[in-house]
Amino acid sequence: MHAGQGNGKPFGPYTRYLQQKGLLEDFSVDYTKRRQNGYALSAWDSVLPSEDFEDVYIGRQSAAWINQVSDHYPWHLFVSFVGPHDPFDPPKKYAEQHRNAEMPEAIVDDLKEKPQHIHHRQTDASSEQIAVCRRQYCAAIELIDYQIGKILTALKNRGVMDNTYVIFSSDHGEMLGDHSLFTKGVAYDPSIRVPLIVSGPGIGCGRISTAMIELIDINATICDLAGLEKQEGIDASLLRSENEIHREEVFSCLRHFRCVRTPQRKMIENVNDIIELYNMEIDPQELDNLAQQQKGTLQEMDHRI
Repeated sequence: MHAGQGNGKPFGPYTRYLQQKGLLEDFSVDYTKRRQNGYALSAWDSVLPSEDFEDVYIGRQSAAWINQVSDHYPWHLFVSFVGPHDPFDPPKKYAEQHRNAEMPEAIVDDLKEKPQHIHHRQTDASSEQIAVCRRQYCAAIELIDYQIGKILTALKNRGVMDNTYVIFSSDHGEMLGDHSLFTKGVAYDPSIRVPLIVSGPGIGCGRISTAMIELIDINATICDLAGLEKQEGIDASLLRSENEIHREEVFSCLRHFRCVRTPQRKMIENVNDIIELYNMEIDPQELDNLAQQQKGTLQEMDHRI
């Protein structure tokens, strides 16, 4: 549950921490204001000091756990940072570092060949509002980078870097004004493409893979890295070789769409609405819907689903 939810009373470890610090009321009032204004564009700085911001708290707790965990058994630590997530509210210390930074322009789309649920999701935001959100998003990421640094330092201090794997990823992306959209819940790349970084013993440094994978592959990879006996469907070869082919396609779906993506094409079947087809090699911004011109490709992609 996001720390900003609730009725101003503590309901978990972090909000109890804020209450003990005398910060919960200010935090709750601020989030109420953001919720009323709409989270997406409520991108002003946090009312909290940096050391009390939720992701700093999470990073500190994670490093503390590593510092005290027993050496007598294997362990697995899952660290869930809140950010970068709307409302984009990094502490001032981090926001100031990006306050005037140039940001990439949002993808502008007339939405003529987009389904109705996309039209209904449009947010009327100016280019400056979008730029502010993007700056705050970057600041939130930088803050998380520092927390990961604390976690890595804790691993080094314990002397376990040589037998520990670190996997960094996310559950979803963020539209950040592209196609006049914010948050997630759509099949366009800013929403469904997420970072994935893996480091640890036996994994070469600095290698970038273009292989197509899904988040469900991570569990299988962890099982393999942990030395379990070979199980069906488990394959960590991407980490240990130069192989660049893992899947021929990846899938994404929610209640209102089904999406299949190959290295070259993406098809989105929208429930009770139009089909979208994009050539991702020449149109990575997903502006030119080719569904009406390429019926054969549609049939082939539908067969994959």
